[in-house]
Amino acid sequence: MKILSHNITNNGTTILGMNLRELDRMVIQTNCCQLIKLSICSKRISTQINSARLYSQKVVVVLNLRKQISVLSRNDKDNCEIFTYPDSGKRHNSNAQQVSIACCTVNAVSIPIGIKTFWKNQEEGFLSVIRHLLKMFQCKISTGQYCWRQESFQPILTELFDLQQEFGTITVGLHETVDHKWLNHIFSYLGLVERLEILSTNFLPPSTFIPTFPPWPRRRIIIESNSSWLTLDILFTCTCSYIDIAKTNLENKELDDILTHWKAGGLPNLKYLEIGSTKFKRNGDPILEMVPNEWEGQLTIRTDDGSKTAKVHLRGNYLVMYTLLIDLNF
Repeated sequence: MKILSHNITNNGTTILGMNLRELDRMVIQTNCCQLIKLSICSKRISTQINSARLYSQKVVVVLNLRKQISVLSRNDKDNCEIFTYPDSGKRHNSNAQQVSIACCTVNAVSIPIGIKTFWKNQEEGFLSVIRHLLKMFQCKISTGQYCWRQESFQPILTELFDLQQEFGTITVGLHETVDHKWLNHIFSYLGLVERLEILSTNFLPPSTFIPTFPPWPRRRIIIESNSSWLTLDILFTCTCSYIDIAKTNLENKELDDILTHWKAGGLPNLKYLEIGSTKFKRNGDPILEMVPNEWEGQLTIRTDDGSKTAKVHLRGNYLVMYTLLIDLNF
């Protein structure tokens, strides 16, 4: 199957025969998957698409890093899957044709859900596809859940952060096989990230790495791994609206201090908080002037100035708080 013929028409006019205004209109109206296929077939079309980038679609680019890059429109109605394979794989695809991606000439095959591409160097191929997409669309990039276990993860993220690229979600695991110097480099760019997830790595040797904050992600921080390093001084610098941190060593008094700090106007962006502790005791020091065993359901608290109200409850060894009139889009 050919990717797209240069003679493809748009409302009766061949694309290569369009003037600049017609091409601009076509770029704005065409779905992202067809635009990607068009862009790798013709340098003229690719140049025109890139020049119209400010008016082009906003897309989410999800990096799975094994072989696949997913391009998702913001309304989820138009998706495109781009696969990167070793160059040897083209022998099994008689329909492969040469295309241009980020100034690289490679073989590719059109498939109903997207494109298969074939590269001599898969890591370079992955980066080339990303560079191509960044020129075409207004991209927000997210990483797949287990990307951090792939060798190509570090150089790809390093390049994207050095380009000041914005990210939706980044997922990492903290363990001794991940270079601490590189992790510090990544954490220094969290101001470009909306959501950071640090996964539990119980199946791998624990890491001695301690994340350095701030900066914090723009919206969400989710930490499933051992968070014994977390102190109140660190937590109180958090600017996220959603905080979910497990396995801390915070004691009852410190959990009470968190609520007192919020009531006094601290953590001003906070809409949802979930803190797990290995040292929480239901018959220990009081939280909100009550021993946890005495809590019945949810408690309501307000800031000292009366401007905010929140519900608080205990779930297992977790303290959970959410502000009322919560914006679910945080």
